[in-house]
Amino acid sequence: MKKPILFLLTLLALSFLHVQGEEDSSAVVSDDSSVIQLNDSLSLQMLNYDTTGSVDLGSGLATFAIPVGFKYLNPAQSSYVLADLWGNPPSETNGMIFPADASPIYPATWAIEILYEEDGHVKDDDAKDIDYDDLLEEMQEQVKEINPQRKEAGYSTVELLGWASPPYYDEHTKKLHWAKRLQFENDSTETLNYNIRVLGRKGVLVLNAIGGMDQLYEIKTNIDAILASVNFTEGNRYEDFDESTDKLAAYGVGGLIAGGILAKTGLFAKIGLIFAKFAKVFIIGGIAAGGAIIRLFSGRKKDEGQA
Repeated sequence: MKKPILFLLTLLALSFLHVQGEEDSSAVVSDDSSVIQLNDSLSLQMLNYDTTGSVDLGSGLATFAIPVGFKYLNPAQSSYVLADLWGNPPSETNGMIFPADASPIYPATWAIEILYEEDGHVKDDDAKDIDYDDLLEEMQEQVKEINPQRKEAGYSTVELLGWASPPYYDEHTKKLHWAKRLQFENDSTETLNYNIRVLGRKGVLVLNAIGGMDQLYEIKTNIDAILASVNFTEGNRYEDFDESTDKLAAYGVGGLIAGGILAKTGLFAKIGLIFAKFAKVFIIGGIAAGGAIIRLFSGRKKDEGQA
């Protein structure tokens, strides 16, 4: 019975994608039927990635030199992925970075969203004196205080479990990164939230990645390449700050870390939204594939939002 079930699953998946109006539909079911891999082109519009060269960020504000093994998605298409595919509230973005072999509709995908926040020049005088254990406790309290508002807005509550990677600030490059361990309400698995900040003349570039804890090593392994690839242009660099004309931010490095706990990282709804839709198709069709489907659709629900 295994082959007929696999055949029916494939037909249902293809039928669903056709109904959604997606182009170049294709689905591949693995031999053990535990994972359905979907092609990048299975989206409501074709996604065109830049895979080489340097990308302009923010109309000359900064550049992203695409490192080997990665690809870049422009702001318009990134907004589509974030809002339409992954269920995040619509917002402006400067694009997304994906591993070269990643797809926005594959459950194991991790990606990095790029934003720019112009809150002023961030002084880094406090960086050497920060006690990150104390800061973590403050952030955990902050999360507890905001959870009732999350609940009221229709999002799952979230718990900040601790550092997945403690904060590290490079005073020479003016680049900061750290990672948090999060757990959403009614979810037995932990979520990884990796944060990168590049300090500039009038604000900071915000690069946030989110994925499973099992992806921590892969993300950490690639952090140096990502950090090296993102830089402000001349005139917008940290050292270009003019105290006679430019505004100072109301916070330092510690504030960047603590304040980021509630920021949208772009992957909060993540891939669970797509596969939740798939699950409905299987239920309607009356098809049961046992543990394979349970494993496939046991990801986060689409309302598991921002942290």
